[in-house]
Amino acid sequence: MRCMVIVKANKDSEAGVLPNKEILTEMGKFNEELVKAGVMLAAEGLQSSSKGVRVKFSGATPTVMDGPFTETKELIAGFWLWQVRSMEEAVEWLKRAPFGGGEEVEIRRVFEAEDFGAEFTPELREQESRQRKQVEQHKAS
Repeated sequence: MRCMVIVKANKDSEAGVLPNKEILTEMGKFNEELVKAGVMLAAEGLQSSSKGVRVKFSGATPTVMDGPFTETKELIAGFWLWQVRSMEEAVEWLKRAPFGGGEEVEIRRVFEAEDFGAEFTPELREQESRQRKQVEQHKAS
């Protein structure tokens, strides 16, 4: 199963405070373990919400709102995408992460094709497969 591990924003991440060398080193070691175990599919940190926008879809015309956004606890500072056998395995990996300053991290399953049942027709499955291949080709070039 694939899961997204979501690292919530905090006052420091929203203020643009970057991690120090010690934190970067520890996180690098942890990420290396994930890579060697074949767990990590992707990992990224996100800029603060002051550098982002929100687009609200209500009615015919979307509304664009510039950051920053006020509800820090609702914001995301970074994420991993992991391939694991179970939610329990994801939790065990996350327990090893070099956090300790009150960070809040959420793990959510990623939908797989079989989760959509009959509504995900053979044509839609083929379309998704083609799109995934195109994405991989773009990454390789």
